[in-house]
Amino acid sequence: MGKSLGVLLIVVGLIMLVWSGFTYTKKEKIVDVGAIEISADKQETVNWPPYVGAIAMLAGVVVYVAARRRR
Repeated sequence: MGKSLGVLLIVVGLIMLVWSGFTYTKKEKIVDVGAIEISADKQETVNWPPYVGAIAMLAGVVVYVAARRRR
């Protein structure tokens, strides 16, 4: 279990280093009066700093090495 968790953290850390965020579209109600409803698409962005990916990758390496030594 420790080895697979370590590999997963390494992969997630690498992805976070390469891909620094994502954008998604959300429907937002502007007006809702009786039978009339007006909505608009609003883009939201989720970003994370690159050091978070580096920390996740480093944690994965530590977990992986610790699991190999315990064996």
